[in-house]
Amino acid sequence: MLRDRYAPVDLFALAPALELEFEPVLARLDSLLDDDALFQAVRADLARRYPRTLETGRPSTPVEVLLRLLIVRRLYRWSYAETERFVNDSLILRQFCRLGLERAPDDTTVLRWAGLIQPATLQGLLDHVVALARQLKVTRGRKLRVDSTVVEATIHYPTDSSLLADGVRILGRLIRRARPAVAERLVGVRDAFRTRTRSARRQVPRIHRLARRKGEAAAAAQREAYGRLCAVARQVVRQAERVQQALPATAAEPERGLRPVAAEFRRLVPLLRRVIAQAERRVLHGESVPAEEKVVSLMEPHTAIITRHKPGRPVEFGRKLWLAETEGGIIGDARVLEGAPPDADEVLPSVTRHRRQFGRAPGLLTGDRGCSTGPVRRAVAAAGVRRVALPHTGAPTAASRERERQRWFRRGYRWRAGIEGRIGVLQRLYGLDRCPDHGADGMERWVGLGVLVANLVTIARATAAR
Repeated sequence: MLRDRYAPVDLFALAPALELEFEPVLARLDSLLDDDALFQAVRADLARRYPRTLETGRPSTPVEVLLRLLIVRRLYRWSYAETERFVNDSLILRQFCRLGLERAPDDTTVLRWAGLIQPATLQGLLDHVVALARQLKVTRGRKLRVDSTVVEATIHYPTDSSLLADGVRILGRLIRRARPAVAERLVGVRDAFRTRTRSARRQVPRIHRLARRKGEAAAAAQREAYGRLCAVARQVVRQAERVQQALPATAAEPERGLRPVAAEFRRLVPLLRRVIAQAERRVLHGESVPAEEKVVSLMEPHTAIITRHKPGRPVEFGRKLWLAETEGGIIGDARVLEGAPPDADEVLPSVTRHRRQFGRAPGLLTGDRGCSTGPVRRAVAAAGVRRVALPHTGAPTAASRERERQRWFRRGYRWRAGIEGRIGVLQRLYGLDRCPDHGADGMERWVGLGVLVANLVTIARATAAR
C-alpha cells in the first residue's frame, strides 16, 4: 500500500544541545519541496506500480521520503547505496528527507521506485518549476539562450568485432538459462545448446592485431577473420531462434524466470542480426554504413553516434541534449533528442515552449552558429522575438554585417556564452555528463531529474540570499 508520509518528527528538537539547523540553501530547498504539485505528480506515477498499489499490500516507503531521497542523491552525486548510508547517518539529511526515526529504505527499494517516474511527468514538473521561478521573481523570461550537448551512455567503445562477440556471449547465456525449460522439446536437435563464446573470442584479438598491420595480405586476413566471426554469430542466432520457438509452450507455466528470458530473446536477436549485417557491409563488401543505421550497443540500442567537432573528442556515443535557459539561470526546456538532428530544428520549439511558460515570447533570443539559418531567424521573429542574436551563416552580406555590428546584437551574443558555463555546471554537479541508467526512458529520467534539481537549487540560492 502506497503511503504518503511518515508521522512528522522534529529531530532537531530531540537533540537541542547540538543546535542543529539547515544551511540557508537547504532550508529553502526544504520548503520548495513541500510543493503539492511535485508531490502529487510523483505519487501518481508511483501508484501505477501494481493495479491496487494504493489500497493493498505492505505499507510502502512514503512518497515524500522517496522524492526527497532522489533529490538528495542528485544534489550530492551519490549512488543509491551511498544515499542510503549517508542519509541514515546524518540527522540533518534525515530531517530533510522526513525520515523521522525510521530507517532509510534500502538502495534497491529506492532504485525500483525511481524507475516508475515517467519522463513525461518530469517535463510537466519542469514547466511547474519554471512557473515557480517566475512567481518568486527569479526569472522574468525576457531573454533566452539555446545550445546542445551530449549525455554519454555507459557503454564500451563500439567496434563491430566486440559487438559480435558480445552478442554471441549474451545469447549463449540466455540459451543456457532457457535450457531446463526447453530441453525436452529440442531433443535430437543438433548443437541446440552448444556454447560458441570461445569460438568468437578467438577471432576478436586476431582482428585487432590485423587492424594494426598494413598491406593487402593483412586486409584479406582481417576480412577472413570477420567472416568467421559473422558465421559464428549467425549460428548462435539460429540456435536462439530455435530455443525462442520452443519457449511459448512453457511461457504460460508459473516459472517466472522464463518471461524475462523470452523478452531478451525478442530484443537481442534482431539487434544481433543488424550487427552482423553492418559488419558484413562494412568489412566484407566495403560499403560505408551511415551513422544513423549503425548499432553501437546491444544493451543500450538507443545510443547514437554524435560528431562533436571538438579537439580530442571528435565522436561521442550517447544522446543529444537540447537546452534553453532564461536569465536567472533557469532551464526552461531540456529535451533528449533522437539521433543527431541539427540544432537549428530545435530553436522554434523552445521559443514556443517559452511562450507557453511565460505568456509571451522572449525579447532576446541567442545561440551559436549551429542554431542559425535564414528560415529559423525568420520563424522566431514571426513568433514574436524582437531581437534575434543568431549569427549569419554562409557568406556575409552587407545587411548581416550591419546587423551584427549593432550594440544589442554584440551584447546578446556575448550573453550566449553563459550557457556553456551552465552546461558545465549540469555536467559536473548534476551528472549530465554520463548517464548510468539504462534504456531510452532511463536516459530521459536521468536528464529530467538532473535539470529539475538544478532549477530547484538555483531558485533556493536566489531566494535564500534575499
